This record gives sequence, C-alpha cells and structure tokens, in this order.
Amino acid sequence: MTRRTDSHPDLSDARVGAPFFSTWRVGTPLRQRQAVEAVAVAWERRPWPADDLLGYHLYTGHDASTLLHYSQWASEQAYEAFVRTRHQERVDEIDTAVPGIERLGPGRYRHYRSRGPAHRGEPGGRVPGCVVIVDIEFEGPDPDRQRAWVDAVLEALENEPAPHPGGIAAHFHLSTDGTRVLNYAEWDSAQSHIEALAAPGDGIGSATAFWQRVQTWPGLKSTTVSRYDHALGLVPGR
Repeated sequence: MTRRTDSHPDLSDARVGAPFFSTWRVGTPLRQRQAVEAVAVAWERRPWPADDLLGYHLYTGHDASTLLHYSQWASEQAYEAFVRTRHQERVDEIDTAVPGIERLGPGRYRHYRSRGPAHRGEPGGRVPGCVVIVDIEFEGPDPDRQRAWVDAVLEALENEPAPHPGGIAAHFHLSTDGTRVLNYAEWDSAQSHIEALAAPGDGIGSATAFWQRVQTWPGLKSTTVSRYDHALGLVPGR
C-alpha cells in the first residue's frame, strides 16, 4: 500500500544508504501541478514497490518550470531491482498524463554530514517552508576534495557571526562519481533565504575568512542555487 504524507523527509535517517536526486523540466506551473498529481496517481494505485524504499518526495521549483525528486533507498541494489521490474509502468502512465517531460538524472549520492535538528519529530522542531538546493560542481572527481569542502562549509557556519534565524538545517550529500556536492537546505520561508542572500557577503555567509576559503576552493567549478516547495510525499502504508 502507498500513502501520501505532508511530512518532510528526514534527510539524516541512517537507514538511507542510497539517496537519489533528479530534476524534471515540465515548463509551466500548470504542468508542474499536473505532473505531481500524475505521479501521485501512478504510485497510489500500485503497491509500495519495495521494503527498501523508505520514501519518495516531490518538490515544485520556484522557477515555475521544474520538479525535484528525492527518493530514499536503503541500497542502490534495491533501486536497480525496482528499475528493472516496476519503474517503466509508472513512467509510461505519467508520460501519458503529461507528455513531453524532460528528465535530468537521477543523480546518485551518499549523505555525508548534516547541521541542524537531528530528527523531524523532536520537540520544538520547525517545519521547513522552503527547501533550497545548492548544487556544487568540481573540476573532476576527487572524493577527498568533496569531504574537505563540506567540512570547510560547516566550519564557516559554526563561525558565522550573523546567522540568519530563518535557516533550519543543511544536509550535505556527495555524488558517488566524486564530482559534486548537493546541499539540501531547509529554511522557514523563501523570503528568509532571499534576505540572507541580500545581506553583506557573498552568498548566505558574512565576509569572513572562513567563507572566503569556501568560495575560492581549488577546483570549484560552479554553484547553482534553486528554491523549492514540498509538494508530495509518498511512503509505505501501515
């Protein structure tokens, strides 16, 4: 059984051995809504595909054109088995409902480190009003560089003299090919993130030596920042 949930996922769940991120370009706000509903229908009318899939979440981009997909798998082997046996029928049904989707991904990642609340259900925890995806690309594969850069970002955050109160948590993921870092950042609202970007400094950090080190890291090729709203959560039924 598959059921919907309004709850945001726990990005630091230790059971998630293979998180996958992918993006669809659908073109318009109407097609965003139609694609989200098509995914919901295609999944809800079928049994939950595997015990090793912990959750599947969709997000609508503030660019009014894209969808972000985040799936929490226990292992890549479980994901590959799903692709071989139960994936295509869902794709076909969604494409019939919303033709012309451009699919980018999926990107294969591993969760590395998080900063913020450890568990979604802890007392006083804030529910994110906006998810910000920061996609970092480096010049060529280097797993040591990936980890060192994330460590430097977290050091800069720890030493930030004027942190914006709207930031909730940051969850850093390393691509398995060694070339990218993806930060899934949770904010209380899109406006808070916009205000943080507009503050003095380059990006959300103040003009400190810690942030300068992050921003001028050797081999850093590009940084892309995108804002999303959580639109659909799918989890196994109980």
